Amino acid sequence: MQPKRLLWGLGLLGMGLFIGILFLLVQANAPESTPDENTSTEKQPLNWKVEDFTYTDQNGEPFTRSDLEGKVWIADLIFTNCNTVCPPMTANMARLQKKMKEAGVEAEIVSFSIDPERDTPKALKRFGEKHGADFSNWHFLTGYSFEEIQQFADASFHMNLQHNPDNDQVIHGTGFYLVSPKGRVLYQYNGMKPDLEEIIRDIQDLHETKGE
Repeated sequence: MQPKRLLWGLGLLGMGLFIGILFLLVQANAPESTPDENTSTEKQPLNWKVEDFTYTDQNGEPFTRSDLEGKVWIADLIFTNCNTVCPPMTANMARLQKKMKEAGVEAEIVSFSIDPERDTPKALKRFGEKHGADFSNWHFLTGYSFEEIQQFADASFHMNLQHNPDNDQVIHGTGFYLVSPKGRVLYQYNGMKPDLEEIIRDIQDLHETKGE
C-alpha cells in the first residue's frame, strides 16, 4: 500500500506543477491591457441652464441673474431655520470664500433661501454675519414663494425641494454648483464635504478659458 500511496502523491504533485507552469505561460503570452480609447477620466460639464430670476438680497435690494452675467459664480440652497445641513454647508462656503480671496480667485457666491416665508432680508443678513460671510461678493436671496423656488431649483439645479410633513424643515440637496459666465451649471460638489482646492481649480480654469 505504501508504494501506491507514494506514487499517487507524486502524481498529484506533478499535475499541480504542470497546471502552475501552464498558467504562467498563458499569462506571459497574454496581450497587455490598454485603456479604452473612448473612456475619459476628465470631468464632463453638466451644462444645465440657470433660469432667469429677479429676487431680493440681504440688503432688501433687487438682485437678478443679469447681475451675474459674465461672472463665474457658486450657488447653494439653504434656509436660516435649518437645524441639520445648512449650518455646515454655510460654514464650508465661508471657508471657500476665504480661500478664494487668499488665492486671488474671483467668483460670486449666491445662496438661495428655500424658506422664503421666514427668511426675510434681515434674517438672511443675520445668518450670513453669523457665519462670517463677506457680503461684497456673497448674496443671500429671498422674495418669492416656496412654489417659485421649488420650480426654480428643479429647473436650474435639478434639485427636488419638499416640505417635511413631520416638522417645519425643508428637505433639500446639499450641493454647491459652479455656474459659468454664460449662466450654465457646469459642476456640482458635495456641500457637506467640499474639495475646496478642486473648486478653486475649476474656477481658475473657467477664467482661463473665458467661460467657454
